[in-house]
Amino acid sequence: MGLLSYKILLRKEPEGGYTVIVPSLPGCITYGKTIEEAISMAKEAIELYIESLIEHGDEIPTEEGLLEYTLTFEAHA
Repeated sequence: MGLLSYKILLRKEPEGGYTVIVPSLPGCITYGKTIEEAISMAKEAIELYIESLIEHGDEIPTEEGLLEYTLTFEAHA
């Protein structure tokens, strides 16, 4: 299958720690108390997610053709 790469988003939580979201893998979300732990947990979550897809014969999403862009705008209250 080769190497797969996925972008992850880390969100610092008010109560501490980091929630990690893998946008290309719907529902693949995890948490870690530190950035290092969050990244480690994300690797494990991605591996388990891919294993499940393979077991069920589902297609493995890739980020091929994915464009990333950040929109910045002023919010008016």
